[in-house]
Amino acid sequence: MTWTWRLEDPEGATLDPAALDVEVPRFDNQGDAESWLGENWRDLLERGVAAVSLFDGDTKAYGPMGLAPA
Repeated sequence: MTWTWRLEDPEGATLDPAALDVEVPRFDNQGDAESWLGENWRDLLERGVAAVSLFDGDTKAYGPMGLAPA
């Protein structure tokens, strides 16, 4: 399957990455997807992404996970 992140606003609505000028790659495995998020979460937060959910194909692996520091 292909792993990908869904970007969400503060209300939980899905955000269009293109509208945010963000490219969200697809990954072959969960570890690569999580590494990408670890490197990019601050930029996503600055662009208005409040939370993300990780999907393996059409199946949600987990989320939503807030991006704001605790």
